[in-house]
Amino acid sequence: MALSATLPIQESAASLFQASSTDVDEHCAALGRWRLSYDQISAGAFRGSFTQLSLPRIEVFREITSQQVRQYGQLGADSFGIGLPWDGDGELSCNGTSAGGAHVLASIDAEIDMCTPKAFELRGVVASTALIAELAARLDIELPRSVWHQLRVIEMAEAPVARLRADLAAIHETITSAPGQFDDPAARQALEDALLLDIMDMLPTARPSDPGRSATARRRTVDRARELMHGSGDRALSLLEVCKAVGASPRKLGYCFQEVVGTSPMHYWRAMRLNRVRRDLKRGTDASVYDVAVQHGFWHFSQFSLDYKRHFSELPSETLRRARLAA
Repeated sequence: MALSATLPIQESAASLFQASSTDVDEHCAALGRWRLSYDQISAGAFRGSFTQLSLPRIEVFREITSQQVRQYGQLGADSFGIGLPWDGDGELSCNGTSAGGAHVLASIDAEIDMCTPKAFELRGVVASTALIAELAARLDIELPRSVWHQLRVIEMAEAPVARLRADLAAIHETITSAPGQFDDPAARQALEDALLLDIMDMLPTARPSDPGRSATARRRTVDRARELMHGSGDRALSLLEVCKAVGASPRKLGYCFQEVVGTSPMHYWRAMRLNRVRRDLKRGTDASVYDVAVQHGFWHFSQFSLDYKRHFSELPSETLRRARLAA
């Protein structure tokens, strides 16, 4: 079945965007209209790349990040996205569910909040929710409402997922070897038809991956702890205050974080605050590094400097100096 029989050929040109970065915020800024924020969780120099092929109705993307990252925000209003974990030193964590192997990520008008492992690659497609809904209605396909409005780890039939994986591999091979091929309107139409057909074949078989009752309880504990860590205002909460607020011992909270996020609460809590410090310093603040560090809960300044350099591969004073010179 060719979807061109349903939808007219689009004459809009394709555009190709490619970017690489050694800074997690710069990498995030390269994502274009996607309203996402990233926090670097694991320590070490960051390297990232982002490739996006924009077709008339679909965007095809490939993202590589070297460090463990928390991604949160939105793909944009009225956006439908499917992502396939491609490679990584561990499994992606999304809403308390791990994704790997044949799992697929589905975002349909949803907020995104997930943690990706080190050396991670994600490939996928983004389209408008209206296009997917219209196409499903014309083809008499009932969309799975259970995966609406929340980023989900989805289990789907293997055959259409394998076809989408093969199509994405071929697209990125063509981007490398013969990108001019996407300038042909008929070729763009055939490519979009193939991708939309894959999606229409996948969606009727979609079902959320069930993490189980105990995993759901652990996720709720972690969600509450992270809410406190992220929304603590001008003063950074201590980990003891977080444990007391969620009613969990440090040991229990540790089990929950390891299961849901893939790291310890202490490491996650420290990484979040280090990212906040770095963003303040990158604004070229008039405050001293010490004042910014204390504001985010670092009382041992020499240890903070060591942790910062280990995490971002540069001293905090170097970050501030570069920002002031650029101002």
